[in-house]
Amino acid sequence: MTKQFDGKVAMVTGAAAGIGEATARAFAEAGASVMLSDINQDAGEKVAASINEAGGRAAFVRCDVRRSGDVKTLVEQTIEQFGRLDFAFNNAGVELERSKLADGDEDLFDSIMDVNVKGVWQCMRHQIPLMVEAGGGAIVNTASVAGLGAAPSMSIYSASKHAVVGLTRSAAVEYGRRGVRINAVCPAIIDTEMFRRALADDPRKEELHKTMHPIGRIGQPEEIAAAVLYLCSEGAGFTTGVALPLDGGYTAI
Repeated sequence: MTKQFDGKVAMVTGAAAGIGEATARAFAEAGASVMLSDINQDAGEKVAASINEAGGRAAFVRCDVRRSGDVKTLVEQTIEQFGRLDFAFNNAGVELERSKLADGDEDLFDSIMDVNVKGVWQCMRHQIPLMVEAGGGAIVNTASVAGLGAAPSMSIYSASKHAVVGLTRSAAVEYGRRGVRINAVCPAIIDTEMFRRALADDPRKEELHKTMHPIGRIGQPEEIAAAVLYLCSEGAGFTTGVALPLDGGYTAI
């Protein structure tokens, strides 16, 4: 049976766990060759090996998305190993902040902005020329519901995700006529290792987080992966510049 993305190549950053891992696996299951990257080399290599053992085609390159040289190497290795780049999921990000704005730390501001904003910018500026040269492609960036509204005690993180939405929309307009579609996904609370670590000090918070979503639960990484694959598919061929809430109704309130 022919799979949806047979013969295509996808790149996923932040692929060692959580949403990135789920999306890398989903691309592979849909027939794409997948280049994974993360700063966690051991975990990333294990995910790539697992995909290959399951009959997919995957490779891993360690990449710090803040560094242009690392991103350039990642893109070059993708072309060297797989011959092309059709899809990119720029998912690497950090969420470290738990303080009100006036109590914020300058080093933390720089760290969050470097990964969440500069990292996405670095990736797109290396990915887009290849896609333009090839006649088209699709990019999906990970933003957040915090990039669509307020996020108390997470003002820096929120600002970084608003910036991702801005980068996404601006690039979509710039490159739409060149065949490159660029969208963002905006998850609410998703059941990842990062979320579980945040619950470690008070597991009762899980029930509170569930009530924040009108659908009555938190999301699963595979649900975000499904949306990313849709945005890369021919079915989304008329969709670009969108910041898609994946939030169980959170932004509808």
